[in-house]
Amino acid sequence: MEKKNLDWSNIGFNYRTTDKRYVANYKDGEWGEGELTSDANIVLNECAGILQYCQECFEGLKAYTTADGSVVTFRPDLNAERMMDSAAWLEMPPFPKERFLEAVDQVVRANAAWVPPYGSGATLYLRPYMFASGPVIGVKPSLEYQFRLFGTPVGPYFKGGAKPLTLCVSDFDRAAPHGTGHVKAGLNYAMSLHASVLAHAAGYDENLFPDSATRSYVEETGGANFLFVTKDHEVVTPQSDSILPSITRRSLLYVAEHYLGLKVSQRPVKLSELADFAECGLCGTAAVISPVGKIVDHGKEICFPSGMEKMGEITQKLYDTLTGIQMGTTEAPEGWIRKIM
Repeated sequence: MEKKNLDWSNIGFNYRTTDKRYVANYKDGEWGEGELTSDANIVLNECAGILQYCQECFEGLKAYTTADGSVVTFRPDLNAERMMDSAAWLEMPPFPKERFLEAVDQVVRANAAWVPPYGSGATLYLRPYMFASGPVIGVKPSLEYQFRLFGTPVGPYFKGGAKPLTLCVSDFDRAAPHGTGHVKAGLNYAMSLHASVLAHAAGYDENLFPDSATRSYVEETGGANFLFVTKDHEVVTPQSDSILPSITRRSLLYVAEHYLGLKVSQRPVKLSELADFAECGLCGTAAVISPVGKIVDHGKEICFPSGMEKMGEITQKLYDTLTGIQMGTTEAPEGWIRKIM
């Protein structure tokens, strides 16, 4: 398969329309047979539930070209399961796991020319999503839904690659206790946009959102989980019922413990202890890990010893090991890699 003529190393994290996407409809209590389509546009009733009451959830994963030329995805079964959990929380009919995995395979194969080559630093980002397509005027779940999945080639999520970021502690709340912070719903990200624009205007790369109840514990940024490293090389991630259960974070903790032999823990992390950590990073599908060099809490600067020039020692080892697993240069745990081509 001849690849598209793109400057793969400089494509940025932007949307590009590719050749095919997958679509399946839910009506009369069951999912219909899905299919690939060339049409990137969606036609909806003006009263569709997604437009009126934001009934929607989504996922994000990537297809990679590995060192031996294979095209694979990384732990897509966990994306399927998390999307089923999100759908159930939002009173939507879960899209079956095996059908989710088959849809991913179909879209990757149909867009093989768009899968970036090994060594380019780029990947094929896959976006499965589901929304209420049926008309609903009263506040209640829709009776009709659509599941779709498209792919688009992307470069690194944060410009400048691994350059450490500067964050600010936000005055806004990302998610309420007992709310939807633990599900991957578009409404959570909509809530972060105003805070994100203000942070960028003030010269920061991202927000640190504290917990909404006490505003004394670390939760998330607008689109990634936190990962900290202590001065004794213990890897720590914040624990909260309103944090999204990140597949990347889960994988990094496994790598830290089983590949690097480090102690790991998931626990509530107080804002007051940030200065005690040696390293800080943001982790997620899009960025894998982006190092954080400084967090500003209302004028108070918290600078991590790892500095503003490069990733910290442990963060770099975590990044190298996980990306090595994804790219086929490091042996993967059983079941982590799904080969498509």
